[in-house]
Amino acid sequence: MMTLFRLLALAAAMAASGAALADTDCSDPISEWKPRELLRQQVELQGWTVQRIKVDDGCYEVRGTDRRGNKVKAKYSPATLRIRSLEVEFGPGGNSADYIHPVAPAHGRGGPPRASSKGVDQ
Repeated sequence: MMTLFRLLALAAAMAASGAALADTDCSDPISEWKPRELLRQQVELQGWTVQRIKVDDGCYEVRGTDRRGNKVKAKYSPATLRIRSLEVEFGPGGNSADYIHPVAPAHGRGGPPRASSKGVDQ
């Protein structure tokens, strides 16, 4: 009986984790997709060198390096070209400053600094 319970618990956990992973998939209608070349231009303006752009889980996936030589892998919505996920493999001496901006203190208020959503979807 305990083995059956463990199997059911494991199956439920796997199903729940699968649902969470599906959130990174894109579901934009193909008729609304923008050209890959437009995405290439967008990320090259950010200083990235593109090695490959492919479709994965309905999203554009870009692999390349940033201007500091760090490996990057990002998923973009093909209709809006907005970033959905980003992985950065920092090289020796790598610095996250290009990806995580410091929080500016709130002006005119004596309280603690507040986070800003500016720059999240650049």
